Amino acid sequence: QVQLLESGGGLVQAGGSLRLSCAASGQTISTYTMGWFRQAPGKEREFVAVIRGSGGSTVYADSVKGRFTISRDNAKNTVYLQMNSLKPEDTAVYYCAGNPRIIVGVTSPLRYAYWGQGTQVTVSS
Repeated sequence: QVQLLESGGGLVQAGGSLRLSCAASGQTISTYTMGWFRQAPGKEREFVAVIRGSGGSTVYADSVKGRFTISRDNAKNTVYLQMNSLKPEDTAVYYCAGNPRIIVGVTSPLRYAYWGQGTQVTVSS
């Protein structure tokens, strides 16, 4: 079993930055496909970014491309989401998710077996 714990959320003004962390325990996630999703009130959970275990290739949602960066530190068993130029529409609970290996459908939350509890990000205008 893998446990994921997010941190780094908070309140920030539009244009500001935050870095979210997702610390894994229970197993090494170096080969896992790791993703970030978010859910705003009244909306479905949506894909934000993903980083593959092998090769470290990344995919981003169009809404965050150029502003957010996903990365991983395998020595720390941790995945990060650097969020710059934040907008009020980025306000949501952000979730970290992982799965041993995902070949297709990395943007679908259904592909991920492990989830963190979420961390709130609020961007004020």
